Amino acid sequence: MALTTAEIREVLAEIAPSLVGGRVQKVYQPHAEAVSLEIRSQGKTLTLYCSADPETARLLLLSKKPLNPLTPPPFCQLLRAHLEGARIEQFEQVADDRIVRLAMKRDAKPVTLVAELTGRTANLLLLDETGAVRGQLRKGRFKTGDTYVPPASKGTADPEMRSIEIDRPTTDAFPISTELERRYQERDEARAKARKLDAIKAGLRKTLKRTAKRIEALEADLTKADRYRDYNRYGELLKSHLGEIGKGATAITVPDYFDPALADLVLPLDPAKSPQGNLDDYFRKYRKYQNAQKAIRPRLQAAQAEAATLRERLAALDREGLLRDLDIPAPLRRGRPTPKKKSPGKPFLRFTTEAGDAILVGRNSRENEGLTFGLARSHDLWLHASGAPGSHVVLRLEKGAELRKESLLDAATLALHYSDLRKSGQGEVLYTYRKHVRKPRGAKPGLVTVTQDKRLFIKLDRKRLQRLKESRAEGE
Repeated sequence: MALTTAEIREVLAEIAPSLVGGRVQKVYQPHAEAVSLEIRSQGKTLTLYCSADPETARLLLLSKKPLNPLTPPPFCQLLRAHLEGARIEQFEQVADDRIVRLAMKRDAKPVTLVAELTGRTANLLLLDETGAVRGQLRKGRFKTGDTYVPPASKGTADPEMRSIEIDRPTTDAFPISTELERRYQERDEARAKARKLDAIKAGLRKTLKRTAKRIEALEADLTKADRYRDYNRYGELLKSHLGEIGKGATAITVPDYFDPALADLVLPLDPAKSPQGNLDDYFRKYRKYQNAQKAIRPRLQAAQAEAATLRERLAALDREGLLRDLDIPAPLRRGRPTPKKKSPGKPFLRFTTEAGDAILVGRNSRENEGLTFGLARSHDLWLHASGAPGSHVVLRLEKGAELRKESLLDAATLALHYSDLRKSGQGEVLYTYRKHVRKPRGAKPGLVTVTQDKRLFIKLDRKRLQRLKESRAEGE
C-alpha cells in the first residue's frame, strides 16, 4: 500500500531537517520504478529512496544502500547529469497531497525533483529552472518540455488517516523511516514470493498443456495402429487363398477358420498389387500394430503419469503455496523435512530415443571434453557434425548391443541441430565408437581426432527433433 498524505507528512517531518542544506553526491536507480539519492549532510551520508511503484509508492531514508545495476538506466543518467552536486534548498509536501517537491540548486540554477506518490499514477519527474519537465521515471501525462502542473486534488481526505506506529523499541535516528523500511521489505518479499509462485504455476500449466497435446497425439497414433489388430489373422486367412485371387481383384471372401461359426469374411485388396503384395501388406500393417504397442504405449503411460504429477503439483501450490524452506509443493515432500543443498544444474543435455536409448549432448567445449573422455564408455557411439563446429554427441549403448537405425538417426539429428550446420538444415554427420576418438597432446578442450568413422548425410527432420526435445530430462 502506498503512503497516505498523513504518513508522508510524518516522514518529511522526520527527515527534512537532516536533508535540507545537504548536497547530492550520487544518484542510482536500483529498480525500474525507484530512485535513490546519496546525500551528504551534516557530516553524514544519507540514502533517500523514492519509489513510484503503483502498489507501494513511498519516500524514506534507507538504513543500507540498495543493490544497483551495473549500467544506469536512461532516467538515472539524466538525474546524474542534473542533480549530482546540487544542494537541497527545500523539501516540502505540496498542498497536503501525496506529492513531494525536492527543490535544489546546481551551478546557481534551480532544479526540482517531484515525487508523485499517488498510487496507480505514481511518478518521479525532473523539472528545470522554468518548471518544464525534462524527464520522468514512468510514462505519464507530460511530454518533455511541458510545463509541470500538479494533478488536480480530489478534494477528499484519505479514507484512513493513519499514522505510522512503531511497535518496537529503537535507538535509530530516523525511527519512522526504519519502520517503513522494515514493513515494505516484508511486503516486497511477499510480492516477490507471489510472483515466483505465479511463474512456477504458469510454467507447470505450460508443461501440462504440452504434455496433454503429446498424450492426445500418442492416443491418436495408438487408435490408428489399433485398426490393424486383426491383420495377422487376415493375413493367415489370405495366405490359404492366394491362388484364388484374380488379377485386379479389389476383395476376396474367405471362410474365417478362427471363428467357430466359420463365417465368411471379406478381405479388401489393392487391385494394383499382386496377391503376394497384398499378403505382405496385411502382415506389414500388423507389425505396425505390434510396434505401436511396444513403442507408443509405454510413452503414453509415461506422459499420463507426468500429467498426473503436474496436476498434483498445481493443486498443491493452490492449497499450500510455496513452502518457506524448500519452495516446493507440500505433497511432494515426504517424511521429516531436511535442509536441502542447492545442487548445480546437470551437465550435458539429455535426450531419450524412441527405443529408450539415452543420448547426451555437450553444451560447450569443456562439457564436450568431459562427455567424450570422462563419461562416454568405449562401446558408446560418438557423433559430431562433419567439418563444422558443434557439440559432441554420445549415444549410450549396451556392450555388444546392435546399433538401432532409428537411434542412430536420432543422435545424428541432434549432432546436426547442435552445430553450425543447423542453419542450412542439412549436412554430413560422422560417427564412430568412442574407443576410436583421441585427444591430441596439448590440444584445447573439445578438439579430437577420429579414426574408423562412418559418414551419414541427413536433412533436419523437424518432427524427429521435436520428439527428442519433448524427451529432454525435466529441469534442464
